[in-house]
Amino acid sequence: MYIPQDTNSLLTILQQRRENLAQLVNFPVILWSGKANPRNFAANRFPFRASSHFLYFAGLSLENAAIRLENGELELFIADSNPDSALWHGETLPVAKIADLIGAKGCYPLEKLSERAENCATVCVQDMFTSFLQANVLSRPIYPSNAPEDIDLELAKAMVKLRLCHDTNSISEIKRAVNVSVAAHKAGIKATVTAQKEAEVRAAMEAEILANNMCCSYNSIVTVNGEILHNETYFNKLQKGDLLLADVGAETPLGWAADLTRTFPVRGKFTHSQRDIYEVVLAAHDQCIAQVSPNIEYKDIHLLAAQIITEGLIDLGILKGDPEDLVNRDVHALFFPHGIGHLLGLDVHDMEDLGDLAGYEENRRRSNRFGLGYLRLNRPLKSGMIVTIEPGFYQVSAILNNPTFRDKYRDDLNWDKLANFADVKGIRIEDDILVTESGNQVLSSALPTQIADLEQL
Repeated sequence: MYIPQDTNSLLTILQQRRENLAQLVNFPVILWSGKANPRNFAANRFPFRASSHFLYFAGLSLENAAIRLENGELELFIADSNPDSALWHGETLPVAKIADLIGAKGCYPLEKLSERAENCATVCVQDMFTSFLQANVLSRPIYPSNAPEDIDLELAKAMVKLRLCHDTNSISEIKRAVNVSVAAHKAGIKATVTAQKEAEVRAAMEAEILANNMCCSYNSIVTVNGEILHNETYFNKLQKGDLLLADVGAETPLGWAADLTRTFPVRGKFTHSQRDIYEVVLAAHDQCIAQVSPNIEYKDIHLLAAQIITEGLIDLGILKGDPEDLVNRDVHALFFPHGIGHLLGLDVHDMEDLGDLAGYEENRRRSNRFGLGYLRLNRPLKSGMIVTIEPGFYQVSAILNNPTFRDKYRDDLNWDKLANFADVKGIRIEDDILVTESGNQVLSSALPTQIADLEQL
């Protein structure tokens, strides 16, 4: 278990978070950390990572534990370690020491939790073992975290209020994750000069993350098939003329995430067609970041990206018509189907386990429009939020070859012109942005976006 050096600062911020929660709810809360899942037999486990809601108040990634929060105070409940654990995993800190580190009022065996569970709210944990335990301890059904009810719903809304805007500790942690991610991307870009396969570039990037005692905040995307938005295979060969899309982010030992994407040419030079499309995406990226500031609607930033990309594709002869009309009819989504970004924090898509409670302002619902349905964030921005800005261009065969779309947009698209850009499968440019009182800070500004700088790397 990772213990930060400055435990006093962590303890101070944890206590403040607990007191902030006490201002929002008038009932006790129990949050479980979760349990590691085995792959194929009990001792061969996936790496454990505590529930983010637990981490926000407990600070440390304690397995098979729970915390009870009431009136700003925390009680720790934790399972006794298996007697054989020390043989295989080494000695662990005494439970009393852990309790002191996180500022627990009291510390008890996990089996005592049911004695303190009356009228407690919770958030459902993803692993099945813990979700059954939650229902058993609380003696009631526990609904999925994206569909909470009653006091669990009240708790979820309170968690959103607390975690939407970051405190100084979480901002510092996310900056650490971003800085390591920047170094990882630079290592990957440089490795592409000689690498023969995607896997070699991925290895160079993740080596930088691992060397800094961090892990990946999500499964890395390192692919010449950039049109596959969540590609998780790495066997393709790298050839001159390919674009490589790398979407890779680090996570600190305390659980805070970064999320960066760059797209660059395999052998160091963009082709003319790749350069043309890249500049369209970069224009959207730059102008959208410039708009990030308090009280700006994130949906408006998404629509700005759609407008700029549409205008660029009209200039290149790929689309035909009036830009505003094309965006209103979702023509841009043929090439830019996803949203402009998302919240970033303890999860790379922060709090999305709560469904749209976090991403959408109260009383707002997801659109069923082709060009808006994948928008993950629909709120006015506030100082302290950290969001991603990640416009893109993709030639997704499932979209472009969809008979309904081909018929609906047949007069809006010049297929002959599009054929000239066959070497541009997918381009995405993504940065992590802190909303400040006066505007924004690009946390990942040390990673180049300009074509000349990428080619130089």
